[in-house]
Amino acid sequence: MNLEARTAMRPEAMIRPNRRIRGISAILLPFKENHEIDWPGLANHVRRTAEAGLTPAVNMDTGFANLISEEERQKALRATRCALAGGEFVAGAFVADNPGDRFNAEAYFRQVESIQNQGGTPIVFQSYGLTEQSGEDIIRSYERIGEKTESFIAFELGTMFADFGAIYDLETYGGLLGVGKCSGAKHSSLSRQLEWERIALRDAVRPDFKVYTGNDLAIDMVMYGSDYLLGLSTFAPDLFAKRDAMWLAGDAGFFELNDLLQYLGFLAFRPPVPAYKHSAAQFLKLRGWIDSDRTHADSPERPSSDVAILRDIAARLGVLKER
Repeated sequence: MNLEARTAMRPEAMIRPNRRIRGISAILLPFKENHEIDWPGLANHVRRTAEAGLTPAVNMDTGFANLISEEERQKALRATRCALAGGEFVAGAFVADNPGDRFNAEAYFRQVESIQNQGGTPIVFQSYGLTEQSGEDIIRSYERIGEKTESFIAFELGTMFADFGAIYDLETYGGLLGVGKCSGAKHSSLSRQLEWERIALRDAVRPDFKVYTGNDLAIDMVMYGSDYLLGLSTFAPDLFAKRDAMWLAGDAGFFELNDLLQYLGFLAFRPPVPAYKHSAAQFLKLRGWIDSDRTHADSPERPSSDVAILRDIAARLGVLKER
């Protein structure tokens, strides 16, 4: 897409009413008070997310994929498979490396194989070795991964979430649309403009390709043709599913519910952005869905004063657990 075509986009003309939205929810990995992983809590949250109508995604940023061990990532896969009894799920294919490292294809192959062996669809996390290549080599790397998968989802991750992430230029993104095994891509730049450009390019080149918004500060991007893979939806998969059904039905209640959920997102995803995971734990504890608001020891935390604000939001949403 040339510059003239990009700047000629009119977002208001892109709105698509009564569209069925595909929602994927990045599952929070809960912890106990003793800092151990709450495996029953994970299984319960996976189940409730699927029962709400969203597809669970484990070993994502919300699941501390870059902080937990490989053994723990594999255990999360097995726990998810058991919880869903063969149901659909997505899982992060994470490869740890360092700046300057070469693209480690074999490590990615092992990750996607382990996910597919448990019945999941891989979402390919970025790594230094992947993103530090030229655009052409990045696309070739995705093509190599595609040779080892039935289908996968790509992932653009802004550096506010992880240092190894990158947002591709539009030419590279266009090349990604040409990778047949890539069914879609999560876009986490927190930029409406960049996401609108991707939607327009997708519509022109490959309409079946899914643009999954990762913009927790603009969850109404679903109005313009994005689907979603969000961390915010782990706070309330039931309410996101309700909101999505309202959009499909043309129910104006969509806007009021979306506004409240976005209010929650603005609070949770303020700097430092990675601390949103502690906000999620605080909120889920208020809902009575997990027993502790502990998170991974290496993840930043929110102040305890946030709990009062989250309690007010939960009450407005009608999900505050009665005490």
